[in-house]
Amino acid sequence: MLNSLAIRDFAIIKALEVDLRKGFSVITGETGAGKSIIIEAVSLALGARADTSYVRTGAAKASV
Repeated sequence: MLNSLAIRDFAIIKALEVDLRKGFSVITGETGAGKSIIIEAVSLALGARADTSYVRTGAAKASV
């Protein structure tokens, strides 16, 4: 189970920390808010193949 997620310099996200609690968690927001970027970061954390295009412009590296 995923308890927390920390993202740094990933796509348009400079820094994000999310604590997930037991139960049902929902990610909502308007079009263009970055929901799909968070889902892509979760995919990487679960073992998906990384791509250098996700490193935020001006940053040396990204971390999830």
